[in-house]
Amino acid sequence: MGLAKEGLREIIISTLVLGSAAWALSLVHWSLALIPSVVLLWVFSFFRDPKRVTHVADNALISPADGTVTEVVHLDHHEQIGGPAIRVGIFLSIFNVHINRSPCAGTVRTIRYQPGKFLDARHEDAGRLNESNTLVIDPAPPITGPVIVRQVSGLIARRIICHAKPETKLICGERFGLIKFGSRTELIVPDKQGIEVITQVGDKVQAGLTSLITCTD
Repeated sequence: MGLAKEGLREIIISTLVLGSAAWALSLVHWSLALIPSVVLLWVFSFFRDPKRVTHVADNALISPADGTVTEVVHLDHHEQIGGPAIRVGIFLSIFNVHINRSPCAGTVRTIRYQPGKFLDARHEDAGRLNESNTLVIDPAPPITGPVIVRQVSGLIARRIICHAKPETKLICGERFGLIKFGSRTELIVPDKQGIEVITQVGDKVQAGLTSLITCTD
């Protein structure tokens, strides 16, 4: 399993600081060195970047993030959808893989960064008020769009990374970004006939592997 290059700075700094702390504490008692060592292992674990091969039906939208589904909400109107919409919210704990992947094949139409607060990602207002980055994707057939992915910061997360640009062509399950430390990712689609949500609150999902929605329109 590889490590995300986006975490190289944090990994180097943590290795120097926590490695030095472990050495200093070991001079007092060897067991004390375990504390910074465990924290260092967590830093490496946080930035893990597992290789994944997506095998889903052409009409399925897959999870853009690892974590736990915390909401499946039907919205009367969503500005970027242009009408009724369904929003699936995924909470990423500090122990989840934090790589974001495209839920479908398609072309990025727009990307909008929005500064904001850093509420706990599980807070009911986090999706609306927190710092976020929104990708609007025009999906490849047979899926009809638009398909929206929102990267939302959390209480601990303080940096959203997105490598995709407008006009970027993504394949289903392709890696496009990362949110550093605890956060939230949302998948938003039109609420119309033929759209079926096949996940529910409490489900554990994996980016690039777990199907969340099917489109039979």
